[in-house]
Amino acid sequence: MKKILIAGAGGAPSEGVINSLLQEGKDEVIGMGSEVTDLALSAAQKKYYVPYANTYEYKDALLKILVNEKPDLIHFQNDLEIYHASLLRDEIHATGTKTFMPSHDVIDTCVHKYKTYLKLKDAGVKVPENILISDEKVLKEAFQSLGDANGNIWLRASSIGGGGKGALPTNNYEFAKGWIQRYNGWGDFIAAEILTANTVTWLSIWHEGELIVAQTRIRKGWVHGNRTLSGVTGVTKVGQTYADAIVDEIAMNTVKAVSDRPHGIFGVDMTYDKNGIPNPTEINISRFFTTVLFFTEAGLNMPAIFKNIALHNEFPTLKKNINPLENGLMWLRGMDTKPRLVRNSDIENEIVFL
Repeated sequence: MKKILIAGAGGAPSEGVINSLLQEGKDEVIGMGSEVTDLALSAAQKKYYVPYANTYEYKDALLKILVNEKPDLIHFQNDLEIYHASLLRDEIHATGTKTFMPSHDVIDTCVHKYKTYLKLKDAGVKVPENILISDEKVLKEAFQSLGDANGNIWLRASSIGGGGKGALPTNNYEFAKGWIQRYNGWGDFIAAEILTANTVTWLSIWHEGELIVAQTRIRKGWVHGNRTLSGVTGVTKVGQTYADAIVDEIAMNTVKAVSDRPHGIFGVDMTYDKNGIPNPTEINISRFFTTVLFFTEAGLNMPAIFKNIALHNEFPTLKKNINPLENGLMWLRGMDTKPRLVRNSDIENEIVFL
């Protein structure tokens, strides 16, 4: 039996991974995290507190856990920790613990959205036009060049952070200026063209340049999206399995634009433009998305595949490695209620429509 340490334990992104690994049942799963109340909720078999990854104390705490527990593999589930832990990978490996991560330059590109945009644009991947907002003059120019018919642009932070950090649509220059100032965001915020509300995500695992498996999911709304200015929370309310050759092609091109030898996890988030073309908006690097348990329950345990490659050099046998799951499976989620895997027919049979 091997031992796997999962960071961010107790938080939704990591619990999907932890529960997927526990469902396979082969190895011991240990958790660590920086929120005590989250840790208390984790399904991990043992739990450790660590300071936040961007603090001075993090490195010593992490290495102490690795020396004490001697896990065979460590995996991280949020951009901030992925970035800082990536800088420590040599010291992590020196303890005997493995990682399964892309190179640090790939991680650096992907956790900074504007760097990702530049890479994709240079590679000829269709992306919404982005402008890095250095000052008020550039913000005014962004409204003039990127505004839609109603003058709206999309604002978001380029720096490390999930959940649609700082994201919102607006056609009001003064509001936009105040919003950027609130986040101390001059030189960090990006203005972009407004796309549609339709999104799709392509989650994949690669090994030394070879695609091992990929599965697509469309999103049908955000949990508590009506309580944010942008409508985006980063927390999917309803996900559905989906397959489309155009999405596959664009996602593959996106991954190869940031890495000539992809290795580890690459999740490509795309939003459809008004012509129905999915435009990549970011790459979730070296981590599974929050609803990865959806795929596990549907029959594709990607965390187990990831772990088995890293620890056992064991690769999956699949009928096809791109979108192996049945189309149209839905994953329903809500606060304080157990998620559920269903088909449309299940809902139609259970609910009375008058």
